[in-house]
Amino acid sequence: MEYRHLGKTGIRVSELSFGSWVTFHTQADVKPAMEMMSAAYDAGVNFFDNAEAYAKGKSEEVMGKALKELKWRRGSYLISTKLYWGLHEGVNERNTLNRKRLIEGINGSLERLQLEYVDLLYCHRPDKTTPIEETVWAMHNIIEWGKALYWGTSEWAASEIVEALQIAERHHLHKPVVEQPQYNMFERKRLEGDYARFYKEYNYGTTIWSPLASGLLTGKYNHGIPKDSRGALQGYDWLKDHLTSEAKLAKVRALEPIAKELGCSLSQLALAWCLKNPFVSTVITGASRVEQVHENMKAAEVAPKITPEILKQIDAIFEVKTEAEED
Repeated sequence: MEYRHLGKTGIRVSELSFGSWVTFHTQADVKPAMEMMSAAYDAGVNFFDNAEAYAKGKSEEVMGKALKELKWRRGSYLISTKLYWGLHEGVNERNTLNRKRLIEGINGSLERLQLEYVDLLYCHRPDKTTPIEETVWAMHNIIEWGKALYWGTSEWAASEIVEALQIAERHHLHKPVVEQPQYNMFERKRLEGDYARFYKEYNYGTTIWSPLASGLLTGKYNHGIPKDSRGALQGYDWLKDHLTSEAKLAKVRALEPIAKELGCSLSQLALAWCLKNPFVSTVITGASRVEQVHENMKAAEVAPKITPEILKQIDAIFEVKTEAEED
């Protein structure tokens, strides 16, 4: 396992990490969570991602119980969580980054995770109604109180992140250091479009999510939606159009000869492809059983085999235009 600096910070994250979205509580309780986290940890993973909204707080509870049972040395791993959606319907408790919500939110997350602090705390989405300055001050205070060590953003516009950075710079506050964007072969605009210049200029870290496009890039949806898959879960009907798109499935099938040439699975190819982007600090992997963790971890061995020529082949499959073609 290789380790990459998280943007301009002094901490380093494993190039492959492990996240709990969808799976913890929904598909895996404490015992399987422990098995999967242990498999990832033994492979060199040191970053475990979570969020308040995942399974309405239950995902944090499962991870907290797992960590307590695993008894790892606290300095040996990094934990993140995210705030925005909220767990209640109160007017000041949902879809907001106001000071009250953030402070109450981190207190609740730490209680569920059974931790004194998280290493990374994200603003899960931008809040169009709360002044960014209020959010920046609240995140700064949370860090000053030792409840989080670093803070970042998720799915924020580059202009919003720049505004937060400028406010922090102006008032000598703790700056956001990391963005958590979606990134995969289908979804590239955050890291390969206008954002590329932003990441390079500010050396902002990235912990990317959905590298397998919600499982589409694994190939398991090529012949329909399996009963035990994410696409079959109650409450995830919104994924079905994505997972059954014939145009997208055709692209996935076109990747099979490349995976065969490299001697890897489609999942490993998709994860390794993400690792080739120099702006990626870590690729957050997910799994519902330990065998998937073992398979995903092997992507680190595949990445060095992906040549510029193979990257061009993949771009052709996904109809990515070069700058010259766009001009």
